[in-house]
Amino acid sequence: MPRRPCRSLLLAVLVAAVLAPAAAARAPRDFVGITSDDVFSGSGAYQSATLARQHSAGIGLIRQTFNWSWIEYAPGRYDFTAYDNYVARAAAHRIRVLPVLFSPPSWRRRTNGRTACPPRRYRSMARFARRLVRRYGPHGALWRRAGVHKLPIRSWEIWNEPNLPLYWCGHQNARAYVRLLHVVGRGIKKADRHAQIVTAGLPNSKLRSAVPLGRFLRRIYAAGARRWFDALAINSYATTRRELRGLLRSVRRLMNRHHDRRGRIWVTELGWGDHGPRHRFIVGARGQARRIRSSFGYLRRARRHLRLRGVVYYSWRDLAPYPPLYRDLWGLHTGLLRRDGSAKPAYSAFVRAARRLR
Repeated sequence: MPRRPCRSLLLAVLVAAVLAPAAAARAPRDFVGITSDDVFSGSGAYQSATLARQHSAGIGLIRQTFNWSWIEYAPGRYDFTAYDNYVARAAAHRIRVLPVLFSPPSWRRRTNGRTACPPRRYRSMARFARRLVRRYGPHGALWRRAGVHKLPIRSWEIWNEPNLPLYWCGHQNARAYVRLLHVVGRGIKKADRHAQIVTAGLPNSKLRSAVPLGRFLRRIYAAGARRWFDALAINSYATTRRELRGLLRSVRRLMNRHHDRRGRIWVTELGWGDHGPRHRFIVGARGQARRIRSSFGYLRRARRHLRLRGVVYYSWRDLAPYPPLYRDLWGLHTGLLRRDGSAKPAYSAFVRAARRLR
């Protein structure tokens, strides 16, 4: 009689030992994300239909700019309607939102001539961020509405690509960005002490006007940034899996050297175009699908070593050239879907890769 319980216990231990590595290997539900500006700008019906398709494709997170100038349309006057509807519909489809806090209103910017200038007073952006947390965070007003599925926003990305002059008023300043990160991040933490603060997505840009990624990272660490963020966002465009691996390994080594071994890396942009203007990231339809398969496979295997928080593919659907210049850019062709909504080979490659991460 006593042998049966022992055998049962032994069997349970063996099963647990076999299943434990598999369970540990699974990424969080919101690990795989997408950029999808078409969803935010689409009708309610389009949002619901597309979010349902994205959920079934294995997407658990959508990265979206929260345009401050659209929300605070006059000093002290706010309109959250578009974002309320967007966040609620994403939550209904079990998709979290990663907001990118960006684009102050003209009367809060340092200059009126450029839209991508930091605010004159960083505390004004901190107050704006706290309003967002109180609306969409764990105790946010949105979740108290009847019929709204609660899936609060817990991660907040502060700005985008400040190592490019285009996104820092024509003159990059790592120390100034760290001050913005500190002030705004502290404001968010006051409203939700468990919130995750994410740096601006930083590209490894080849533009002559850009501050190289490694140099900018060393400068923000020298300015004390390690204390003010939980995840380092990298817009890690790379021509091949090998280049991506080298880039992320170098970022991890740099973080470790600056005593930030516990810091997470979040790949907040990654993508390739199939057709479009000549560019190193335009790789053809097969090349796009192949790079998605190989790069996501690498990220799956390296997730623990790199301490990856997640990966966001750019983007869901091809877009038309936009005003005022209507220039055809390579980034308009990175979609998993064509402009008419039909799927590229990249779509099925992405779906298989995303599901392997879950």
